[in-house]
Amino acid sequence: MLKDIIELIVITFLPFLELRASIPYGILKLNMNWVDVFMICVITNILLGILVYFMLDKFIHLVVKIKPVGRLYDRIVQKTQKRIHKYVDKYGEIGIAIFIGIPLPGSGVYSGALGSYLLGLGYRKFIIACIIGVIIAGTAVTLISLFGNGAWMFFIKNM
Repeated sequence: MLKDIIELIVITFLPFLELRASIPYGILKLNMNWVDVFMICVITNILLGILVYFMLDKFIHLVVKIKPVGRLYDRIVQKTQKRIHKYVDKYGEIGIAIFIGIPLPGSGVYSGALGSYLLGLGYRKFIIACIIGVIIAGTAVTLISLFGNGAWMFFIKNM
């Protein structure tokens, strides 16, 4: 059982896979209880998002100390943040939550954390968006994993 949990955590930590791959793997391949799989993968993915945002913040602060990079960062990122600030304040958490929650390649907590950081969404707002988005994605992927094959077969039989 511990080996299965570690496998789920490792898959959840992989960029572009995250819980979009670990939930079906746990339910369909490992034959684990779907509630256990959901909880393990969702909690891991939320913690991953928080970790990525935190590390990104620390990394950017180090990199912008290099003068050419700092000037480029100021010119592009900070200028854009000032222009879109009112939209980020208005739609920030919801927009990022929906982006994270869409269970498609390229969306998820890695790209959500990067987008949040570059858009200037604060740490607390990102955490809220991350939690909501991961729960949305986890629910969608779990439902697809549980009922997807049956729904597909129902569709095929009635064609």
